[in-house]
Amino acid sequence: MRALTAAAVQVAPDSGPLSAHSIAGNTARAVELVRACHHATRAELIVLPESVTTGFTPGIGSEALWDLVSELPGPIIEPYLQLAAELGTHLVLGTYERGPERGIIYNAAVVIDPAGQLLGVYRKSHPFGTERADRGGWVTPGEDPLVVETELGKIGVIICFDGDYPELSRITAVAGAEIICRPSALLRSADLWELTNRARAYDNHVYLVGANATGVDPAGVIYFGNSMIVTPIAEVVARAASHESWVSARLDPATAMASLTPGSSVAQSFDHLADRNLPLLRKHAGTLLGEAHSSLAAQSAPSVQDERLRSDQPVAE
Repeated sequence: MRALTAAAVQVAPDSGPLSAHSIAGNTARAVELVRACHHATRAELIVLPESVTTGFTPGIGSEALWDLVSELPGPIIEPYLQLAAELGTHLVLGTYERGPERGIIYNAAVVIDPAGQLLGVYRKSHPFGTERADRGGWVTPGEDPLVVETELGKIGVIICFDGDYPELSRITAVAGAEIICRPSALLRSADLWELTNRARAYDNHVYLVGANATGVDPAGVIYFGNSMIVTPIAEVVARAASHESWVSARLDPATAMASLTPGSSVAQSFDHLADRNLPLLRKHAGTLLGEAHSSLAAQSAPSVQDERLRSDQPVAE
């Protein structure tokens, strides 16, 4: 990895009914903000939110959504391929992806290089509960991590709720990622957003660029933004408010792990990846890969989420 400037751009989707027109409007607004961000920061890596083309909660059925989006590569991301080439920068953004059959939808994120070439597609492997097709939602989960080699370094991708699952980020880091991009539409709470961003960066000693949605999506769900950039020692070096905006920071491998804590005179003395107890992991791999559930969840009273599900109110992630 070399030193670079990275940015997270948070965009508000069109809050009206989802249509080809609203997708075009969402794209035009995202392109406008990315251009402004690049002009101001000269960022070489710009990350946009989850499902930035449509908004997270589509408010329509999976077959209708399938009709509106496209395969990847395809028309849904063509303006972003052109934008990356125009600006000469790397783009990471989230979009729904048309699956092999009508009604099969993936929640995807793409990495685009400065020549406008699609380097890779990641499909969200941990869809949020209400998003999951097997629970009445619209998304079929992916099964593979993504790490792509770029002139900046190795870039990995996770999407929103994926950040709650340490295993995925660990696989991504062990596969070589130096920067993990997290396009998101998270609204559970700002503290959980910060907690999981900082934990995944620190767990794996990687930079994390989290771009969160803001505004209101087509189902009326409200997002708080708070996009952020976190260092490999868990320091938040850029943080947005709730406006449509961007944040940027310099990522420098020469100083990323120079001190134990930010600004400290004490040198970093450990490496979470190199220092793993591999014999323990191998010995207990069967336990780690076994079925499990939280006994506390079964004992808990119905949550606000449960009540909203019973009343068919949208619960987003």
